[in-house]
Amino acid sequence: MTSVDKPTADPSAPDQDARTDKAVTEAALFEAFGGVRGMVETVLPGLLFVTIYTINKNLHVSAIAALAVSVVLVVVRLVRRDTVKHAFSGVFGVAFGVVFAMMTGNAKDFYLPGMIYTLGLALAYIVTTLAGVPLIGLILGPVFKENLSWRTRNPGRKKAYAKASWAWGLILLAKCAILFPLYWWADTAQLGWVLVALKIPPFLLAVYLTWVFLAKAPPPIDVFAEMEAEEEAEKARKEAAAKGRIEP
Repeated sequence: MTSVDKPTADPSAPDQDARTDKAVTEAALFEAFGGVRGMVETVLPGLLFVTIYTINKNLHVSAIAALAVSVVLVVVRLVRRDTVKHAFSGVFGVAFGVVFAMMTGNAKDFYLPGMIYTLGLALAYIVTTLAGVPLIGLILGPVFKENLSWRTRNPGRKKAYAKASWAWGLILLAKCAILFPLYWWADTAQLGWVLVALKIPPFLLAVYLTWVFLAKAPPPIDVFAEMEAEEEAEKARKEAAAKGRIEP
């Protein structure tokens, strides 16, 4: 074979692989965090509550409207047979807020359960990272079909998950640092509009940073593919052993 006949390496292959890895990472993040539709479902109930309350200052009407739209979002997903975990979490969050506000009679308490949840989530990201099991890795590991393999077999990926978890924790803490003082000092409408305004931008920033860290990290180890390969190998060994016993 002459030099002309020899196959040449495709110089664009590494770039193509990198683009593929980034596309897979982007798709997995959209799946894990609900995408555009999940963001809409997160914002809409709170937006409806603060809009109605700003207009008529009626806690009951505002709360019922927010809860009703959350239920409608779940029903729409059920009818379309879509994933309902994000919509269900929204219903539970709104329901807690409605119950809490109704019990205290303070419209601002509609937001308090969600604010406490955000603070707890921020601390969870930080504490799990300090413990060596960053929360974002626990969330995304199954999505990338790597489960917990990144903990012991993929140190570069574990480092990326740690950076992403720090980003989520610090961003959510910064959000809490704005909201909790407003809970004490601002009125219901002011707190509500600030909270709605802070729903999407911090979330998008955290998702973007997660994408950046993971796009630069080593690819995930597909433990499901490994298990399937091991099962196929074990099946082949058993068939070979059985064939050996049958042959004279």
